[in-house]
Parts: sequence; C-alpha cells; structure tokens
Amino acid sequence: MRALFKDNVVEALIGLVVVIVAVGFVSFAWDRTSAGRADDGYMLTARFSNVAGVAAGTDIRVSGIKVGQVSGQALDPVSYQAVLQFSLDPALKLPIDSSAAITSEGLLGGTYIALTPGGDPVTLKPGEEIAETSGATDLMGLIGSVVNRSGGDAQSADKPEAPAPAGQSK
Repeated sequence: MRALFKDNVVEALIGLVVVIVAVGFVSFAWDRTSAGRADDGYMLTARFSNVAGVAAGTDIRVSGIKVGQVSGQALDPVSYQAVLQFSLDPALKLPIDSSAAITSEGLLGGTYIALTPGGDPVTLKPGEEIAETSGATDLMGLIGSVVNRSGGDAQSADKPEAPAPAGQSK
C-alpha cells in the first residue's frame, strides 16, 4: 500500500482536494437552503383549491421577502381542499383579514405563496387560518387554450373564398 501511495501522490492529492471541495459545497448548500435550521416561527393554515407546485419547504413571502415556509400539506376529506400548514417569522404579525395566493416567479420560475397583509388591527394567532386564498393557476392549461384558439376560426379555413364582385379584382 505504501508503494502504491508513493507512485500516485499527485492523484491522491487531487482526490483529497476534490473531497474537500465537495464537503464545502454541501455545507454551503445546507446553510443556504436553511435545511439544518429548526422552525421557531408560529404556525398558520390556509385552504386552497389547487396547490400544484407547492411542497414542504416552499417559500412564504410578503412583498417578495421570505418570511416563512410550508411545513406540511393535507387533503380535507370533507371539502376536498388542500390544507397547507406553514410557519412564519415570529416578528411578523399578520392582520386577520390577510390573504394568501399561490404564484410563481415567472413562466419557468419556482412556485411560492404570496401573503398580502390586510388592514384589520386584530392579528392572526398561532394555529389560526387565513380565510381568503387563491389557488395555483394551471399555466399549461392556459397555454393550451391560447394555442388551440390561435389562427382564427377553423371553419373559415375550410370554406372556399367568395368570388369578387364583377369588375373588381383582388
């Protein structure tokens, strides 16, 4: 083994550098995504008709600033609505008439929940529910409907063109 190491010192050092860089990358990603942090915020719930693209860990934002994340989701067996549980920054006190909407960062961007604070002086308490919600928009359905309706009326393409009145040309 010792003779093998002496013959391949350069390869062994390069391998060591690769392992060190990989460990650094993993620790950076772990810290950046908040994967190792415990949620110390307060919990709220919200019901949506469609939560496509939302999973545990999805951002909760107010005015584009991350203030929390989704911690769980379930299906209400009575209303068949998706119920999301999420934790919010304890410093954030949302008015009771606030609303939540599932939106995306753009056509190819990620999905997040945008909270819009209301104007009521009474604030939501831990465990309460946001009543006014708007579910996710089906972008593929919208794109499909635009594509299927483009190009004018399909019947007019099959009809022969009417002849021009006598004495006029096209």
